[in-house]
Amino acid sequence: MDFSRFKVLTFDVVGTCVDFEAGILGAFRRIGGPAAEGLSDDQIFKPYLEGRERNYDRMSEAFKGVYLHVARELGFPETESAARDFQLSVLEWPAFPDSVAALARLRRRYRLVAMTNGDRTAFSAHNHTLGRPFHEGVTCDDTGCTKPDPRFFAYNLGRQSAAGVARHEILHVAQSQYHDIGIAKSLGYATAWIERRHDQPGYGATPDPASLTEPDIRVTSLGALADAIFGEGA
Repeated sequence: MDFSRFKVLTFDVVGTCVDFEAGILGAFRRIGGPAAEGLSDDQIFKPYLEGRERNYDRMSEAFKGVYLHVARELGFPETESAARDFQLSVLEWPAFPDSVAALARLRRRYRLVAMTNGDRTAFSAHNHTLGRPFHEGVTCDDTGCTKPDPRFFAYNLGRQSAAGVARHEILHVAQSQYHDIGIAKSLGYATAWIERRHDQPGYGATPDPASLTEPDIRVTSLGALADAIFGEGA
């Protein structure tokens, strides 16, 4: 791929830069107490996905409802304090080990734009965790919708077009086939699939896509993407 043609890299944040699976698993197991002991990741992910689908509102508000759904399904404490604890944990999800350094490297050459289904509050926290690498952030509060809705991409393209950036000058970087890679590719964007779960079966806490979309470049981390662009060690 000729990376020199891109001016802007757009990023999914949750799942690509921030390890939300580690965040939710750690919080569920800590808050769930004895009922969480011995549960596999997938046993937690299943009710989590159901709860997220039923509580698909602003991330910094809706995760109380997500927790309570999982708590009812798995026998975790169904208290206001437990739900609030889980809600606040969303703001403390960790970065993947490679994210901060890789984003800093990529920022040296490109304008970095976050495109996150998180709301402005959640994005502010995650951006801070990542070392504030983004020049700009587009959230569900801005667009009034979430990916994979094509209107999310249209909103961002309008903003980038106003700055003189065309669609073919944007590389969309994401881990979710369901939320990002499939729709971005169908809309004519170049795509980089960060296959974070390359060494694990299934899609984890991300919904399964209807079909697998072949990206323009496929790597397993943001560090590997930066290496592909700059060369290892550069």
